[in-house]
Amino acid sequence: MKPKEKILENTIKRCQEKHIILPTYKQMRDPNVIPKKLRAKLKNIGLWDLNSLNLFRITWKNEPKKFGGEFGGVNYIEIPKELSGAKARIFVLIGKFFPTGSHKVGATYGPLIEKLISGNFDPTTQKALWPSTGNYCRGGAYDSYLLGCDSIAVLPEEMSQERFDWLHKVGAEVFATPGCESNVKEIYDKVKVLKAERGEDIVNLNQFSEIGNALWHYAVTGPAMEEVFLANKKEGQKFHSVFLTQGSAGTLGCTDYLRKKYPLVKVCAGEALQCPTLLYNGYGGHRIEGIGDKHVPWIHNMKNMDMVAGIDDEPNMHIMRLFNEPEGKKYLVEKGVDPELIEKLDLLGISSIANIMGAIKMAKYYEMNENDVVFTVATDSMEMYQTRIIEERKRFGEFTHEKAAVVYEADLLGLKTDNMIELTYYDKKRMHNLKYFTWIEQQGKTVEELNAQWYDKNYWEKEYQKVDDWDKKIMEFNVRTGLLKEYE
Repeated sequence: MKPKEKILENTIKRCQEKHIILPTYKQMRDPNVIPKKLRAKLKNIGLWDLNSLNLFRITWKNEPKKFGGEFGGVNYIEIPKELSGAKARIFVLIGKFFPTGSHKVGATYGPLIEKLISGNFDPTTQKALWPSTGNYCRGGAYDSYLLGCDSIAVLPEEMSQERFDWLHKVGAEVFATPGCESNVKEIYDKVKVLKAERGEDIVNLNQFSEIGNALWHYAVTGPAMEEVFLANKKEGQKFHSVFLTQGSAGTLGCTDYLRKKYPLVKVCAGEALQCPTLLYNGYGGHRIEGIGDKHVPWIHNMKNMDMVAGIDDEPNMHIMRLFNEPEGKKYLVEKGVDPELIEKLDLLGISSIANIMGAIKMAKYYEMNENDVVFTVATDSMEMYQTRIIEERKRFGEFTHEKAAVVYEADLLGLKTDNMIELTYYDKKRMHNLKYFTWIEQQGKTVEELNAQWYDKNYWEKEYQKVDDWDKKIMEFNVRTGLLKEYE
């Protein structure tokens, strides 16, 4: 292995050759602090363009346009009671307006940048390996390209065809593993094979264990939710809850930030009911793409959870049709939903709909009223799931007015508080202990660190406090490349 300083020199040279400047967490949280001359250059660049300056568009605050967008407030929508059947206010942060159409470009930026600027990854000789159930490897492949790195994507073969097509377009080496969304172990098995074959030629950036994934959400997503709340709160309203499907547990990192600002906030981790790992130590396959299961991610702070909930994937797919089929949209107009909002429902991908379903279930469980505010996120939009709509038409036929009425009343307004557990101390510990079987027995983590995650009261705080240190290191790296001088 080369000395870290030599690797760092290679990385600096690569960045100089490709004109790569690294954004800080502070800049991703608040794009107003990005140099004005650099922001001006973005006016001639498309949101998805393979241009390194798009690293500065890893933020919730991109102007919602495909080309030349500037920055504004956080992108979000509010789900009205006509859609939720709940009295609480429900806000959804929108991931569509990140490069690649998903906030996973942030979740992958954290892990990769840490290795690049610390001399633990050589972009001139090594490939970034992104094991994922979908959007994470897309974000990783995109960030890798922008950062001058080659990439490898490993994901289940049953993921949407749009994902595979896009990965090939950006030049990623792609491996499809057996199974569906919940077949995470098969991904890990393929990673082991690749590591055995190629050794130091690849660096594994596992979303389920890389703290940089959760760290990005702690530094960027949590403050974004807070900003939306403060901008919209009315007198007497409180930040009541956050619902997020577990997935890699990266997005749940935002709740560690929010807990400090709103100590009484309720946090619920969701999962597919068809694979109820947290709920019942269960297993199975499901169709809510983006929330891989059958294990508890290493970076999931179970102590910060208040509840877990199962989301049924069949109603989830029905609601997808209600929000996107012409007859579904017409029916929603009849029910008094704002037509302008209806035209924005395609901003919600399959897991995004699951997040909204979970937020509604939380609102009903805690009997929330108009003074309670719930947050969730839309990881991606329907852009990556058009084939799923076609598949559902083949399964169930055309989506008629009558079907829309049934889905609206039964699957959306009819959501109940079943398959939800409000957690005791020992419920949380039981779920935390499930990490042992994946991470200690299979992935080489230590029991000592597993215990520290539970018993050391400062373990998670120490991890998240590293944000400022990483910002300092990023700025020092940019000074070494010398590229920022152009924008001063």
